Amino acid sequence: MKKLFCTLLAAALFLLPLTGCGKKDDNLIRLNEVTHSIFYAPLYLAMSLGYFEDEGLTVELTNGGGADKSMAAVLSGDADIGLMGPEAAIYVLTGGRQDSVQIIGQLTKRDGSFLMSRIDEPDFDYSSMAGKEVIAGRRGGVPAMVLEYVLRQKGLIDGENITLNYDVQFNMTSSAFLGGVGDYVTMFEPTASEVVREGRGYIVASIGQSSGEVPYTAFMATKSYLANNGEKVQKFLNAVYKAMLYVQTGDDAEMAELLREHFPGTADQSLIDSLASYKRIDAWMTDPVMKEESLDRLQMIMTEAGELDAPVAYADLVNNTFAEQAIASVTL
Repeated sequence: MKKLFCTLLAAALFLLPLTGCGKKDDNLIRLNEVTHSIFYAPLYLAMSLGYFEDEGLTVELTNGGGADKSMAAVLSGDADIGLMGPEAAIYVLTGGRQDSVQIIGQLTKRDGSFLMSRIDEPDFDYSSMAGKEVIAGRRGGVPAMVLEYVLRQKGLIDGENITLNYDVQFNMTSSAFLGGVGDYVTMFEPTASEVVREGRGYIVASIGQSSGEVPYTAFMATKSYLANNGEKVQKFLNAVYKAMLYVQTGDDAEMAELLREHFPGTADQSLIDSLASYKRIDAWMTDPVMKEESLDRLQMIMTEAGELDAPVAYADLVNNTFAEQAIASVTL
């Protein structure tokens, strides 16, 4: 994984002179999300409720389809801010890049994926996964590492009594499962609820409930971008925090109506069920500040997965200035 990110860094540096051309829009933020999921509902609600517009911003959202690709967009200058797992920022920092990436706000506080089985298992126990194949996603990514962590806690070790398939790209795992690969897979909402509604799979467990709190997805940007665009970044975090406050008391049906434009083709009931699922597992942060103990837990999981030799310093990775200012100034 570390070698992959070194290659990614070199490619990003090569591309950097090609980006940033043309007239600069001081009101535009180009945001690259790692995947598209109701797991990130506060972000989409901030867009639909006009919170970014209230701050005088326009957000251009693109889908990276994996943390490696989202990080490449941030490092090359094709994106201003990335929304992805904090592990990506850790890999960049340990790679020695001078203009490294800092985390400016945490959006989710636990794994948002649900374990899907091909068969209905109303009395599911992790022991039933012994001898089976699980589509794990990209090795070194937070989804794969948290899944590994949960399975280890249940006595399931890859290559010993379970098989973890790392050969499927992160954004293709659901399609591979529906195409016949593996016995289990993890899916985010609304895909999980849609698959259940279609009778093509069954939710048997919440990985987030099994793992406990982990800083799963966060907003991040390069140090140089933060230094040169502080006012714009502050406005961005203000809007995100306002949406975090809204989600805490918002009605599921009303939120589903607002989210419909972001998930065309998804059934209204699946949107409502997805929101209820994430509320039930307490998936979302109530404010965007990333705490040191939270980062420590993630780095412990990364170390156990063999992806981190030594932890990085919290102060080098996390910049809570914008998040703390948002808390101090924003009310709903």
